Amino acid sequence: MTKTRTIPANIIASLRNRKTRGAAAVDGMLTEGEGLRVASYNVHKCVGVDGKFDPARIAHVIREIDPDVIALQEADTRFGERRGLLDLHWIERETGLCPVPISGIAKAHGWHGNVLFFRNGAVRDVHPVKLPGLEPRGALLTELELADGTALRVVAAHLGLLNRSRQSQARMILDLLRLRDDQPTLLMGDLNEWRLGNRSSLNSLASTFRGMPSAVPSFPSRLPVLALDRIMCSHEGLIEKVHVHDTALARVASDHLPIKALLRTPGQRTAL
Repeated sequence: MTKTRTIPANIIASLRNRKTRGAAAVDGMLTEGEGLRVASYNVHKCVGVDGKFDPARIAHVIREIDPDVIALQEADTRFGERRGLLDLHWIERETGLCPVPISGIAKAHGWHGNVLFFRNGAVRDVHPVKLPGLEPRGALLTELELADGTALRVVAAHLGLLNRSRQSQARMILDLLRLRDDQPTLLMGDLNEWRLGNRSSLNSLASTFRGMPSAVPSFPSRLPVLALDRIMCSHEGLIEKVHVHDTALARVASDHLPIKALLRTPGQRTAL
């Protein structure tokens, strides 16, 4: 007797709802409430689904999102002498976003392709982390002081393709966080895990990231069915819901759609 493979429920739901993607995106952009707009975006080395290398499209998608803090993945070349692929001066001029500075790099924007941009506030500490695994992967652990005085820790990460690597990488991130004081913490990035529930390689993160909003499909960008990109928070109520930024430009600029959320902090903006 042949065993039938079942399609995960989240993939079925995404396929059924594909005709309402535009409406959902607009709804996400109009969500109201006070908070800091945070986002994560795998820019696919600025190569769109049409095969064209076009950093300007990525920059315009970032301007569409209008974030206060955004983590990018694959923003540098991967091999050889890593170099940044975006026009940082244009991004700062058009959005007010500045990259978190990292010492010891020459031409790269970030660390293993991870770049963290922020709009207002100050950087108190930056800790680049080389993650274990067969592939060259990394995370950027940054301590920010926001304009309203709120302390925020952000871990910007891009985890590996192999399940065993992701498990080791998640454990290493948790070990690093246990050595630091308790404060509001976000984990944002392409975590490369589409499985939900007991089979997920990210289950160990639940002990620290207790305020996990539901994952939303963000890959592939033209018909997203896999929730590879995540925003997680350390405290209940910091983030209520994660939205996909689904626009005509975002669908072609990268093979991932950006994801975004409101971080509930005092004195911040009022519209997602």
